[in-house]
Amino acid sequence: MPHANLQTTITGSLPKPAWLSEPLKLWSPWRLEGALLKEGQEDAVRLVLRDQEMAGIDIVSDGEQTRRHFVTTFIERLAGVDFQQSRTMRIRDRYDAQVPVVTGAVERQEPIYVENARFLRSQTQRQTKFTLPGPMTMVDTLYDDYYHSRPKLAAAFARILNAEAREIAAAGIDVIQFDEPAFNVFFDEVRDYGIETLERAAEGLPCKTAVHICYGYGIKQNTEWKKTLGSEWRQYEETFPLLQKSKIDQVSLECHNSQVPIELIDLLKGKDVLVGAIDVTTDQIETPEEVAATLHKALEYVQPEKLFPCTNCGMVPLGRQVAVEKLKALSAGAALVRQTMA
Repeated sequence: MPHANLQTTITGSLPKPAWLSEPLKLWSPWRLEGALLKEGQEDAVRLVLRDQEMAGIDIVSDGEQTRRHFVTTFIERLAGVDFQQSRTMRIRDRYDAQVPVVTGAVERQEPIYVENARFLRSQTQRQTKFTLPGPMTMVDTLYDDYYHSRPKLAAAFARILNAEAREIAAAGIDVIQFDEPAFNVFFDEVRDYGIETLERAAEGLPCKTAVHICYGYGIKQNTEWKKTLGSEWRQYEETFPLLQKSKIDQVSLECHNSQVPIELIDLLKGKDVLVGAIDVTTDQIETPEEVAATLHKALEYVQPEKLFPCTNCGMVPLGRQVAVEKLKALSAGAALVRQTMA
């Protein structure tokens, strides 16, 4: 029975079984191939759905069990990007990485995740969420040797994402979320074209639309960057007023164990707020009381029907049992808060 208030959900990704890819590692290669890989991925989706349902998560995801990376797995299926070439580029203005090269007009020649969305919908009675990379973050993951313009490349990706998202929504998905960690870094670009291309990606969708903005997985480059941000992380102050005026329905953000001032949620008046109450950078399992404390603080700034307890970011680098215990803590914490509201 779904809850009327404080419906729990996750950001998107969950750890994969060890027989599918190497655990505790980002972008780990597949251990299966061909028909066995597809079967293994679908079995993994069944498992993570069961884990979420048993933990009491209300709006469930496929845990991104069919992708190696939240951005590049999508891009690999597009025309115009050469994965045989690579250039070194600064990612999120934080670290250098070898990235593929845009060599021609980017185009979606076939549905990319639509079959995965249909499978997710067929395997659960609960509300479902499906994640896609956001246009600005896609741009920040590639070396552009064709458009020579971040806004133009973002606009091209927004058109592609919209075509894909419309088909995913038609498969019966309830929430489509665009992941935009780049929104926490390139504030001028968010203002100049980021919001516009995000809205273009979400244009005309019949389901709920969400954007996720976080401070990243618990990888070394991100944790080192966080140490430079001082005692208050106010990045959201730049983007929330713009998102509040946008057509996007939901904003997913990082709260627990971060230095984000909780009052910044007040800048999102009228939006659904997915409050990150689970820290994905540590194996420490939150207590229900810790989760409840984060949610109580958020409730000072957002109505209960618009607050969705969530995880700070994707959980793919964690151990499977750690992730399951954290999901249980999220549900238990939300239940404690509901009791105080009864």
